[in-house]
Amino acid sequence: MPYLKTDMSDQKKKEDKAKRLAEQLRANLARRKSQARARRAGEGDARRDGIKAAKTEDKE
Repeated sequence: MPYLKTDMSDQKKKEDKAKRLAEQLRANLARRKSQARARRAGEGDARRDGIKAAKTEDKE
């Protein structure tokens, strides 16, 4: 049954890929949440090419 070893290694590769993708997804979500919080707080994005802070006008 040599095909079982290949199936197992393929299964392991799929599991590893799924874990990597899940980690990347969590990191991306955390980064996007951080950016959204910064925009709500009126702070600009830390990156040079990031989104500028929203201007607030003081109404008298």
